[in-house]
Amino acid sequence: MQQLAAGISSGQTRVTERNEPAVMEDLLSRGMPSFYRTAYRFLGNQADAEDAVQEAFLSAYKHLGDFRGESQLSTWVTTIVRNCARMQLRGRPRHAHVSLDEPLGEYRETSFSEQLPDHRPTPEDECKNAELKARLRESVVHLSPTLRRTFQLREMEDLSIHETAEILGVPIGTVKARLSRARKELTRSMRRKLAIQLK
Repeated sequence: MQQLAAGISSGQTRVTERNEPAVMEDLLSRGMPSFYRTAYRFLGNQADAEDAVQEAFLSAYKHLGDFRGESQLSTWVTTIVRNCARMQLRGRPRHAHVSLDEPLGEYRETSFSEQLPDHRPTPEDECKNAELKARLRESVVHLSPTLRRTFQLREMEDLSIHETAEILGVPIGTVKARLSRARKELTRSMRRKLAIQLK
């Protein structure tokens, strides 16, 4: 049996009807984890991978007489495992189709689309945001011209720091410093206005 195992690993054993069961048994005991990993990489599912390996071994056993010894037996079986996994993949439906308008499950009365969360802002949120933007625009006017221009380019026109620096003709560090100062001043200004309104 040791001679047989050595021959299998080197790919030099001639498979005959007499040694077929021993060859397959040895291959199964040594190569199963590797064959399973190969199938699992294709299928991503334990049960399907096991099915593919089992199918591959049946196919290999049936065609063992065709093995010519040009490569290792394990390489030949690995190729069969890959082919079986690919065949299983081809048999899978490409996309799962779910109707958004039909009720979900047997006892549900609501459709899938009715259960999807709506992440759009509510009218109240839109109103608050509009109010906040209006206050911000009022406060920006009171910034010094250099801070105001830097803040407008970066925050209101949504340019990158690099683009802002290019337009202003200043280093990136200067843009960051100006933005920091502008934000601090705007925060103080907005807090003051809010405090006045709450009185």
